[in-house]
Amino acid sequence: MNKLDFVPDDIPNEIQKYDSKIQQLEVGKSGKVGILEIELKQGSSKKTSITKQFSQVPLQIQRAVYLEKSLPEMAYLYIISPSGGILQGDRYKIDITLKNNAVSHITTQGATRIYSMNSNFALQITNITVDDNCYLEYIPDQIIPYQNSRYYQKINLNVHDNATVIYSEVLTPGRVAMREIFEYDICYLRTYCKNQDGKFRCLENMKIIPKKQEMQTLGVFGKYNIVGTVYVLTKKNQITELENIINENLKKINLISGGTSILPNEAGIIVKILGNNTEKVFEGVYNVLKSSRKKILGAEFSKIRKN
Repeated sequence: MNKLDFVPDDIPNEIQKYDSKIQQLEVGKSGKVGILEIELKQGSSKKTSITKQFSQVPLQIQRAVYLEKSLPEMAYLYIISPSGGILQGDRYKIDITLKNNAVSHITTQGATRIYSMNSNFALQITNITVDDNCYLEYIPDQIIPYQNSRYYQKINLNVHDNATVIYSEVLTPGRVAMREIFEYDICYLRTYCKNQDGKFRCLENMKIIPKKQEMQTLGVFGKYNIVGTVYVLTKKNQITELENIINENLKKINLISGGTSILPNEAGIIVKILGNNTEKVFEGVYNVLKSSRKKILGAEFSKIRKN
């Protein structure tokens, strides 16, 4: 099998136009294709553990650790990359599967940095499959698109109607400390969700082209420059009450603007959080996570540890 067979054939035209042939390390060469495949199951001890694992640098996974007193069975996993960021021509694929009542929290070691580019684009595909009665929190660190970078991300969520996935993404305007604010070429984030029978649950496309858009206007970012999105996909009977709880808790956080919507067919909840400080936006994300875990699992959430 060609190692780039995972690249989708529905890459948007806005991204494909950057598929130029300027001299660089060829797309598909060693070090340009990162692959990570993980399967998690609950064992006889009731703890969730990694039952299958494959990785190809520059993607790796650390061993499972168990950090929560309120959820001793929950496996915490950290995705790491020794490259420090995503380069032009990089193609990454992550497959995560939860089975047999698995309960897990997955995050990244650090921010996803999209380096400057003068050729091609970078792509990351993440396929998440969560079976009946499983629970997953996938909360990666922020995306930082550098000046002149081009990035396409597609998240495929395959979530059983009786399972839960809480997925978040936080997009920053760039390297603010270097005074790079909205200087990237394009950041295209697509999230598609279906259930165990292939029935459509939700789809969102977020296409940011700063050099062709007025970013800080009403209907785009307004007075803010960081956007966080959280998807809470869980059982229908949890949705209405949980949305009310999330809304009320978000109102208590200063310096952000947040709001929620129930997805069509009560497929879940989508939360949008705007701010000018990454830590404050993540405070909103963690607040949503805390509210959701408490409602769905009856357990507490302590802030993610990265050190």
